[in-house]
Amino acid sequence: MYIVIVGDGKVGHALAAHLVAEDHQVAIVERSEQVLHRNQDLLDALYIKGSGVSVETLREAEITRADIVIAVTVSDEINMLVCLTAKRLGARYAIARIRDPEYNRSQRFLMEELLIDYILNPERTMALEISRILRYPFSGSVETFARGQVEMMDFRVAKEDGFAGIALKDLLRVKKHLPQVLVCAVEREGEAIIPKGDFSFKEGDRVFVVSDVATITAFFAAIGKNTTKISSVMIVGGGRITYYLARILLEMRVAVSIVEINPDRARELTEMLPEANIILGDGTDQEVLVDEGLLRHDAFITLSGRDEDNIMSAFYAAQNGVRKVVVKNNHDNYSPILGLMGLDSAVNTKTVTSNTILRTVRTRSGAAGPNQVQRLYRLMDGKAEALEFIVSGAEPFIGVPLKNLKVASSALVGVIVRSGKVRIPFGEDRFEAGDRVIVITKENGVNELGEVIKKG
Repeated sequence: MYIVIVGDGKVGHALAAHLVAEDHQVAIVERSEQVLHRNQDLLDALYIKGSGVSVETLREAEITRADIVIAVTVSDEINMLVCLTAKRLGARYAIARIRDPEYNRSQRFLMEELLIDYILNPERTMALEISRILRYPFSGSVETFARGQVEMMDFRVAKEDGFAGIALKDLLRVKKHLPQVLVCAVEREGEAIIPKGDFSFKEGDRVFVVSDVATITAFFAAIGKNTTKISSVMIVGGGRITYYLARILLEMRVAVSIVEINPDRARELTEMLPEANIILGDGTDQEVLVDEGLLRHDAFITLSGRDEDNIMSAFYAAQNGVRKVVVKNNHDNYSPILGLMGLDSAVNTKTVTSNTILRTVRTRSGAAGPNQVQRLYRLMDGKAEALEFIVSGAEPFIGVPLKNLKVASSALVGVIVRSGKVRIPFGEDRFEAGDRVIVITKENGVNELGEVIKKG
């Protein structure tokens, strides 16, 4: 596909790098000569200096043949105008990053009038992700498939779990009380592993499991993970993510306290969120946190503008026994140390934004063919992916036992959903037209089910 990205900031550059790696043709429009000079030798992409709202610049970027235009400048208004201009000039699909909460109320109108096909609000998307994590405090992350019927969660193997040293093929024999879920991926010392039967667990492994909602919840209860719901949350930082998150949590009847250091912003939040407890203070000051009841809250979330402050405050909360801690971290080089600090639930604005757009691009890539990607989640900082497909009636592997099919060595068929029923497949299971299939793979750029499953 030919994709034009307008805006070469952190998100635009990260997105372009992923798209180039997936063999898309990418053109980047950026008006800052300094940014262009810094980035143009880093990627195999076409760089064009100019404004994304300029007809001449967009024509230079060959916008008329663009399959997708993605506007991710710092300005919502420019992003909207880029999409309108690009679509008028012939671009087939337009994505705009729009962050201001005021525009969120008129999203449908903006999409219709400005010819925007997909609006991404990173702060709201981040808030939704955090709220999902808080629903299941025993897991580091939660992803949903098959219209909410299937969930994927992860946990760290601890000494008290009794998993260490057990081979995967022996797990249900040794622990007969465990509900049957699929162990679909493992992260060990920074490496992504698609486990086979002879794989043995080690303490500290980050294990991803997938199944239907009831079974996976029962599994975590059986291994002693705390499934008690979160009823009170303390948030440090009063930015847009906090606003969206607080709205969601208050609707879920969760008590919300927000620590904000800026008096003007604290006053705004008091007016915008009258049901929340707004605290004027320094969220990095441990004494302030304790005095305001940190240890009485079920969850602690750090969303300030400084990653270092977020990490240290989160670490303090985790060390003092707060049940669930979520930390915002936008520095990729900090990610490896967070797990070592016990901070498994980390969120990254750049990653959430680029992953959401990549998911949209991937579904567009297969839009004209069968078995296209329906949902996509990047796991372990992109080392693996979980993909959802719908099986078309034309596939040669329909009706063939799974044991007789060739499944890519780096992939695993995780779940089949048929007529609303979720099944973990074994060798005698067969695909039928209309099945929803979840596949976990270490390969990036997979667009169709036939790329990982073939008739033997």
